[in-house]
Amino acid sequence: MAFELHNFMWQPALEILILAVGIYYALNFIRGTRGAPVVMGLVVLFVALSFITSVLELTVLRWLLGTFSAFSAFAVLVIFQPELRRLLAELGNQSLLLSAQEQREDIEVIIETVERLADVRIGALIAIEQSINLAEAVESGVVVDCEATPEMLETIFFPNNAIHDGGVLIKNGRILRAACIFPLTTRQDLHKSLGTRHRAAIGLSEETDAVMVVVSEESGAISCAYRGELKRGVTVEELRAFLTGLFVKRVRARTWMDNFRLWLARYIKPAAGLRRTPGGPSETPAPPAAGLPQKVEVK
Repeated sequence: MAFELHNFMWQPALEILILAVGIYYALNFIRGTRGAPVVMGLVVLFVALSFITSVLELTVLRWLLGTFSAFSAFAVLVIFQPELRRLLAELGNQSLLLSAQEQREDIEVIIETVERLADVRIGALIAIEQSINLAEAVESGVVVDCEATPEMLETIFFPNNAIHDGGVLIKNGRILRAACIFPLTTRQDLHKSLGTRHRAAIGLSEETDAVMVVVSEESGAISCAYRGELKRGVTVEELRAFLTGLFVKRVRARTWMDNFRLWLARYIKPAAGLRRTPGGPSETPAPPAAGLPQKVEVK
């Protein structure tokens, strides 16, 4: 009897916990995506119709709602096709982690390049690869495979250069390809003033987890795109903060083990440099290193 009561208590709690976690991650997944308003509208409509059919006992409508709810999974697959593809690709790939110093240096290369090109109004389209391989998402490109420097990027995007059209792929501080053609977005709600560079940046960021940086040739304005969202007219400092927040690893909070190691380094190691004399418990300091002047006591 007690065992059955115990099972009766923890099973509903476990089911509620699993549902709560699932709903939480589902809301975080659709939040900020293009299909979020559509999903919220469908949910509100479904809940309202379910409430009305239950209160008024509309049997036929209730049966229709139960039938059409079975096709909701297909609707989710159609609405969130780009997001689901990117999510599965991220789960199947593991990113190569660099040190924080190397990541900051790579970011400064992008910042310096963008700042120079924006001052002289030279158009640029840079894709920073993360965990998803971008070689499969682009249609063409010239293999470069060299270190990413502001001078090299300026040379690539310089007008009348043979490979200045298209985008550049950068990964781990190296330029992989240039003159790449990125897929254009199919969104219809974009402003008509957005050109091919901006639409290509949004399109590639919708299908992959790449970070896109764009410099407008007409106005010299700087934009960045990530996960299908485009931020226009960002400053150099805003771009630096955005890239730093994405690529630079956050400083880990100090744990009790870290505090214990600091305590050992502060108190135990200095004591190890003291030695005991054979004649008694008193301690005398270890001899100084060679080459250092010694203090002589004058009596």
